[in-house]
Amino acid sequence: MTTCPSLPTIRPLLDPAPEYATWRSGEPIRRVAIRGGHTPWLITRYEDARAVLADPRFSADARHPDFPHTRPGAPPQAPGLFHQMDPPDHTRLRRMLIPDFAFRRVERLEDAIQGICDDLLDTMTAGGATGADLVASYALPLPTLVICELLGVPYEDRGFFREKADALTSVSGDPAEAMAARGALYGYLRALIERRVGDPADDLISRLATERVATGEATLEEATGMVSLLLLAGHETTANMFPLAVVALLENPAQLDALRADDSLWPSAVEELLRHLTVIHAGIRRIATEDVELSGVRIGAGEGVIVALQAANRDPSAYPDPDALDIRRETGGHLAFGHGPHQCLGQSLARAELRLGLSTLFRRLPALRLTAPPDSLALSTSTVHGVRTLPVAWR
Repeated sequence: MTTCPSLPTIRPLLDPAPEYATWRSGEPIRRVAIRGGHTPWLITRYEDARAVLADPRFSADARHPDFPHTRPGAPPQAPGLFHQMDPPDHTRLRRMLIPDFAFRRVERLEDAIQGICDDLLDTMTAGGATGADLVASYALPLPTLVICELLGVPYEDRGFFREKADALTSVSGDPAEAMAARGALYGYLRALIERRVGDPADDLISRLATERVATGEATLEEATGMVSLLLLAGHETTANMFPLAVVALLENPAQLDALRADDSLWPSAVEELLRHLTVIHAGIRRIATEDVELSGVRIGAGEGVIVALQAANRDPSAYPDPDALDIRRETGGHLAFGHGPHQCLGQSLARAELRLGLSTLFRRLPALRLTAPPDSLALSTSTVHGVRTLPVAWR
């Protein structure tokens, strides 16, 4: 009897776990063992990943009994968490938020994002400072400030919701702690939404409160869940992606030199960094609602599926020489933001934050360098791959 291998939970700093390449070339759709005793199917090939994420027969509804959760005892599905829902509820809730994350609206935010980048770097370099932890000084506060401004969440409360985010996204944490963190965060956000019904401002929470909750189009609990999802996802992914992108560019000086010589390469560089790094570490989880034949493999109704985005984005059939970082690469269709109806709502905002944040950093600090070996950096234990600190110097 063949032993089912475990899903990798540790990966190198800038690459997927090496098992993915082996499996993708030999058995690209295979069983893996995850915590809780489940053995879902793992998808490692690009075309198979796209097929699963676009197929309504693979459900995102986390209430299914055998759904492949990232950890045993995961908090039950809460109202408003539309990333764990199928149509029509997913469509109804997501549609309420699309105007706030549309490309044109994000474009209008770019001056504000640029101002935040400059202010953070002014503070980081003040008083003749020559070094800092880039995560604490820049990579984390940048997306946190932006999402707080967009949502209307007081930035001074960032320590509170960061603590709750850590408890909710940890792959090894105590389920009881996660439930307590969710309860505390929901209580905080629910009170904020209720206040905005009678005292609105120019922010997303106010629009939800007055246009959706007050009119009965969404319940208070749904609005609370939606804001919680946006708050956590809106800073967690970019905050983790940013320091890894800095390391990747510093480790590829020819690519960085090309960017310094030609600013117009930054948009394509961001896309390549997103593809190359793919920080969604635990994969996208689904469950089959009926029998599905996928590339010659029968996935039965009620069986879980994990789409390994980091493996699919390194598939040589989709991207020649996929392990190389090439900022001039044609990366159209990469899966860093997922695919299909659940593709990341905030992708335009994330792209703007990365493009402006990285280009400003390297323009203003041309001598930026790491002050610790990359292999010594402590990795996060979250469902999003990243580092806890990134010590740098610029003189």
